[in-house]
Amino acid sequence: MDRRIFCKTVGVAGVTAGTAGCLGVLGSSGAEGTILGPPEQDLSEASFPSYGDNMPEFTVPDPIHGEEISTAQFESERAVLWTSFYTNCPDGVCPALILRLRRGQEAAAEAGYGDQVTFLPITFDPERDTTEVLRGYAGQQGVDLDAGNWHFLRPETYERAQEIHDEHFGLKIEKQPADDLENLEYRFPHYGLIILANKQGIIERAYPRGPRTDIERLVNDLERVATA
Repeated sequence: MDRRIFCKTVGVAGVTAGTAGCLGVLGSSGAEGTILGPPEQDLSEASFPSYGDNMPEFTVPDPIHGEEISTAQFESERAVLWTSFYTNCPDGVCPALILRLRRGQEAAAEAGYGDQVTFLPITFDPERDTTEVLRGYAGQQGVDLDAGNWHFLRPETYERAQEIHDEHFGLKIEKQPADDLENLEYRFPHYGLIILANKQGIIERAYPRGPRTDIERLVNDLERVATA
């Protein structure tokens, strides 16, 4: 991805990737290879990949299932719903992101297309988000780890997590002091990004305000893309 324009706003909890100053309306014709029509907001000048772009390709361990997961391995088979998070998130942003992916997982199971979609939340805090921590977090958030479509991704190192987010998603990941919070040595800025890609690896939707994205809308987009 060559776009490096970073549209952002500064929030109370940290830096949040936003769309102020980056919005517009795309034309009525859809991008080549997409299923959904153009989004209302034109995010093509943001740093992160969006509508019509290819889903970034990278390989990261899934420590819970003991396997290496590549985003490319799902092409021609499954739609992908991706986000990034960390379990020590102090202000509810990351749980809100995981909630939206989990509701997508529930809806897919209820409607019978669970084998046509995969959920790829990636932590950018592998030092604290160990295998057991991620397993416990899955239980807290109501994630079904036995469904065969959910992979908590954990880069081998913090530096690898930074590299993935910067090079593939245009998101700068930097630790920040958490002196104002008890029992938390450091925190991270929040980007709140969710990405939906179709079975051909083409991005259908980028939701930059992921924690506030309407769940019904996201689930409807997911079903249309996964069952097309």
